[in-house]
Amino acid sequence: MLSNCIKIFFLALLSIQSFAQFKLYEKGHDSYTAGKYQDAIINFSQYLTKPTRDKSLDVEVFYLRALSYYKSGDYKNSIPDFEETILLDHKNKGNIYWFMAKAYDHMGNTKEAIGAYTNALRELNDNKESKAKLFSERAHMHLKLGEQALAYNDLKIGHTLNPANHDIKRELDKLEKHGIAHNNTPTPETTRDGGVVKNADTKKEHTPVNQSTAKADVPAKQNTIKTENPVKKEEVVAQADVAKTESSTTKQVITTSGTTATPSAVVANTLADFYKDEKRFALVIGNSNYPKSIGLLKNPVNDATDFAKELELSNFDVQLLTNATYGQMRAAMLKFKEKVDANDRDKTVALFYFAGHGLQHEDENYLVPIDATIEFEDDIARYCFAVQRMVLANMERSNSRMNIVILDACRNNPFPALTRSAGEQGLGEMKRARGSFMAFATAPGSVASDGTGRNGLYTQELIKSIRKPGLTIEQVFKDVRANVLRLSGNRQNTWDSSNIIGEFYFRF
Repeated sequence: MLSNCIKIFFLALLSIQSFAQFKLYEKGHDSYTAGKYQDAIINFSQYLTKPTRDKSLDVEVFYLRALSYYKSGDYKNSIPDFEETILLDHKNKGNIYWFMAKAYDHMGNTKEAIGAYTNALRELNDNKESKAKLFSERAHMHLKLGEQALAYNDLKIGHTLNPANHDIKRELDKLEKHGIAHNNTPTPETTRDGGVVKNADTKKEHTPVNQSTAKADVPAKQNTIKTENPVKKEEVVAQADVAKTESSTTKQVITTSGTTATPSAVVANTLADFYKDEKRFALVIGNSNYPKSIGLLKNPVNDATDFAKELELSNFDVQLLTNATYGQMRAAMLKFKEKVDANDRDKTVALFYFAGHGLQHEDENYLVPIDATIEFEDDIARYCFAVQRMVLANMERSNSRMNIVILDACRNNPFPALTRSAGEQGLGEMKRARGSFMAFATAPGSVASDGTGRNGLYTQELIKSIRKPGLTIEQVFKDVRANVLRLSGNRQNTWDSSNIIGEFYFRF
């Protein structure tokens, strides 16, 4: 009886706490709609520190706090919150990018503003007048950088979309009087780099539309990306395998140019030719320089640096980040996603690699930034980078045919003072995302050593295996597993999980 009373008491206490925290959200929301932006920032900030808050509201809280910062002229602090809302998959990404573009412009960061305008054009729906305004504003950014031809091209597209916009026509006439003209007449669907622009949909205003849930404005409708049926790479791979088998008894093959080549070389050329248009993007992070309270690691920066070099030799466009804070990891993830989204879905591969401290907590795996301040278990979700929610989910939503996630982060629990639920037994298994290949340095629930040489054992063998030409991704990681098992005396068993369709080769 006493036990039941205690349970009821704690449930009632939690209910009271949750209600009190929701009131903070409501107060912040009411302050925002009343134009009291500093009060909104204070309430939203307090809400985000509460360990038992409803985390499903986090994306909206970050969004409204970002708008509060923006509208109070604190553009620098608005940017991280806008980035957080995009990574948390807010439905209003187009207008968020638009606000980011204007914030960057206010800060004098013109190149970043151009990138944000480009992302806004990609995300927003069809509204010719608003789309014309976006092109016009991006043109002004180009003019600030002295890129008159690009500015003219944007203004020309804007004028084509909305001939009634006299401001755009006036700017266009100015450039034409100065002899600035593009040789090709642009169409509304063409960007300065030849890519397809998704149409914009905002209200007829000179600033982005303010949008939120509940009492705030109605979110813009997002564009549904239509893609053609993917090319069946399996058929080409199968044909290459058949060619390899059929020619196994022949020492030389006559090529179309009349020269001779070995059968394996012919197969390699066939694969290389087929994948020659594939775009490959990688975000590689290595964190070593942790404070003593977390535990300094020797290898991760070396691992990330060396792995990044190997990926570049495999035609990857690589973002390398070492000893990264949470903010740096968040910003890098956003830029990585933007690069992937700007390319053809059927011909794009995205790869994420992390070496450093990692742990599992409440059915989620977390990567530890070097500035993580963890005193209580709930700090993990606030100060560490969630793999499922922030990495894998964003890659799944991105414009890639295949996502590869490699985690050399199964080292010892960096927060031993916390309870066992905070990840004492390495990383946990993750839900499979669409078209994803996930690789771990060791099996779920196990830990791996940091290593004694320049590289950790896992990354050391991974680098060796991806250098071998003609191996599919599955064959590469089988090779890694066999070598790591052998060299660790069967103590470290690597792990991977896959639901990819088609093939991938690091080297041909």
